[in-house]
Amino acid sequence: MAMKLVVMGVSGCGKSSLGAALAQALGGPLIEGDDHHPPANLAKMAQGIALTDEDRWPWLEQLGQRVRDDDAASVVLTCSALKRRYRDLLRSYVPGLQFVFVDISQAEAQARVGARQGHFFPAQLVANQFAALESPVGEPGVVRVDALLPLEAQRDAVLRQLAPNP
Repeated sequence: MAMKLVVMGVSGCGKSSLGAALAQALGGPLIEGDDHHPPANLAKMAQGIALTDEDRWPWLEQLGQRVRDDDAASVVLTCSALKRRYRDLLRSYVPGLQFVFVDISQAEAQARVGARQGHFFPAQLVANQFAALESPVGEPGVVRVDALLPLEAQRDAVLRQLAPNP
């Protein structure tokens, strides 16, 4: 099964873990969106300052280009993609791009982010992400998965839902 997809959601939902599991299952590369933030964005977030649309736009454009330009049949990108316009920008680079929305409660995301060691994203910004989140449920090419499921169950559910119908 060949596809290009974005594993999306708020910080702490498990994008990186699920993205890695899906990339392995699909035999393609994982592009970790956080690794491509410019230093200014990382510094803002580390100081507890939420990114603006202007901060995010060049980052999203770069991610869209990377997915589009990757020659692999399957590519998995992790990216918060919180707003519809962010997802539409990514879609403009990759027609048919699929999204996996890792759905989590604010309380659980807050707990997970608070427990992380050595990550640039502070727990106080989780509320900002929930305020910015525009649910993708109902958009074309979006699969929702529950962040509380075991990782293997999440992976299998996504692969089942994205598999072409015979």
